[in-house]
Amino acid sequence: MKKKSKLVTLQDTVQSKIAQVNSKIEALGEKAGSLCETLLNTQKHFDLIRNISEDKKIEYDKVKKTSLEWKQQVEKIDKDYKDSKIKDVASGIAGVGTGVAVVTLGPSVAMGVATTFGVASTGTAISTLSGAAATNAALAWLGGGALAAGGGGMSAGAAFLALANPVGIAIGCMALVTSAMFLFLNFSDKKRLENIFISIGERDINKYKLALVELNERIPRISDETEKLNDALDTIESYGLDYAKMTEKQQYELGAYVNLMSSATQLLVNPIESLLPKYTNDDFEKYCNSKRLMINLKKYPDCVVYIANLLYNIALDKRDKKLIWKTLRKNKLLLETLNINKNDFTIDFIDGSIEAVLYKKSKNKRDGVLKP
Repeated sequence: MKKKSKLVTLQDTVQSKIAQVNSKIEALGEKAGSLCETLLNTQKHFDLIRNISEDKKIEYDKVKKTSLEWKQQVEKIDKDYKDSKIKDVASGIAGVGTGVAVVTLGPSVAMGVATTFGVASTGTAISTLSGAAATNAALAWLGGGALAAGGGGMSAGAAFLALANPVGIAIGCMALVTSAMFLFLNFSDKKRLENIFISIGERDINKYKLALVELNERIPRISDETEKLNDALDTIESYGLDYAKMTEKQQYELGAYVNLMSSATQLLVNPIESLLPKYTNDDFEKYCNSKRLMINLKKYPDCVVYIANLLYNIALDKRDKKLIWKTLRKNKLLLETLNINKNDFTIDFIDGSIEAVLYKKSKNKRDGVLKP
């Protein structure tokens, strides 16, 4: 049997890590669903309480709004996925490491995706994950790795966007190296390209390891908060429905339960930081507002964001940059997905994307933001 190359071995490791994270996201979704149901039940009782103090009512209304928006986001991800008729184009594609065809998203995965990537107080998913992008993120977890390795069975609009934001980049890139598409490379260039993608894979493995730590911390915390809220609901029901008639101790405890609901809600909407994209469209917009860019780059923000995430924290020399550019330029599916033609996709996109990332890092450093 031919020994696997370092790149292929690394690809297997990345797939394995994604499978582990995917499993945790599903577990997180089940726990988040239980927490959300408990929050909504607690909120129903709070809605019946009369004469509640204005300050507590304002705080409570804010908590209620956030949790309801999270629930709506879950429902939207689930609906968008099913409406996209993915099963028509992906009926033969196996989920990462599971051997199970991707047929339906399911509420637990939808809840897991919403919790993992977070929902802002406006009801819009954090960073670029809203609407179709959130659906693509879910799709990437369920089938992205196997899809990229297999290379077929899915429309261009879903395949690479799912991989680009925010998961699966390494697998998609490593698959490019092993494909027949890149037989044009000489031995030296192919080794350089393999080394670049090995660096990307190793970077992403570390990301998934950190994500597993975050997920393993979040899941028991959600269980604990759910249990506390269930106990709190039994206690609150014994207080009656008129805040003015409650004892001072009961009023104080009711305020503590509002705080408990607030902290529980944050467990739903705070994202798993390790899985957020390192570079977003918002980052690029800020960069554009502060720099004079080539019109070409401004015209294709998704392309810049994709490359920025692909090459984030990857050291490249001039020859490496040219090699990456030529490689991506030959990928018709990627260019189609990013809505850019081959002639417009110049090497400036590589240099510009790297410069955009450096600008963000420099700004974070000036602002005291401690992010790698």
